[in-house]
Amino acid sequence: MSTFTTISPDKLARLIGTPNAPTLIDVRTEEDFSADRRLIPGSIKLSHENVQDWGGEFAGRSAIVTCFRGEKLAQGTAAWLRQLGVQAETLEGGFEGWKAANLPLIDTRKLPPRDARGRTIWVTRARPKVDRIACPWLIRRFVDPNAVFLYVAPSEVVAVGEHFGAAPFDIENVFWSHRGELCTFDVMMEEFGLATPPLQRLATLVRGADTARPDLAPEASGLLAASLGLSRMYDDDLAQLEAGMTLYDAFYRWCRDATTETHNWPTNKVKA
Repeated sequence: MSTFTTISPDKLARLIGTPNAPTLIDVRTEEDFSADRRLIPGSIKLSHENVQDWGGEFAGRSAIVTCFRGEKLAQGTAAWLRQLGVQAETLEGGFEGWKAANLPLIDTRKLPPRDARGRTIWVTRARPKVDRIACPWLIRRFVDPNAVFLYVAPSEVVAVGEHFGAAPFDIENVFWSHRGELCTFDVMMEEFGLATPPLQRLATLVRGADTARPDLAPEASGLLAASLGLSRMYDDDLAQLEAGMTLYDAFYRWCRDATTETHNWPTNKVKA
């Protein structure tokens, strides 16, 4: 039985960036999207007109559907998705409600062109350590959940980008790279409009680990140690990336929810 449900912008904001976040589907009309080409972080843009064709791809998953104000297009699309076995809700107030809450939005004009399957493609140097794992984590969690990452020989990054429609990152003399004291993660966070307090805190750790500045934050040394350990554990860069996703999930949740928590032992020692 189809059940109409909604989720508030604040509640959705707590889910975005986490590994179990629902699929976010934007079904605004082309006219509405042309007026504001930004997306809620992690969203994919699809048309309500052919939901019967693409909806089955999300069967067994949870999804949040948004349109301009969260009314007929979002509710109708969500109802169709529930018919197709998707746990679909709509965003309360839609895109305009999210915007009114002053929550982050991704400017799609900053994104590289998408391939025939709607994915952004990125390329960087093989054998990643810090930035080349942190940046893919940021992209997959907040920008494009289906993004593809190619790791190649350093000398071939630009040429591979040209021949395979991939955006080069974390190499010299490209847009997505270090700028002054900022590392590539900093640049992506700022360019994509994701400078929330938790991500800014995480960016400080990444910068400290990536640019030999452990003085920036005590945790930077721990991030570097874990990153170097992963690089020794995995010969396959993509396997290392998958393991690194969990590492950055944990650091992000610490940055967001646990920076004031301390730990000592024994915690329940009986006083004499």
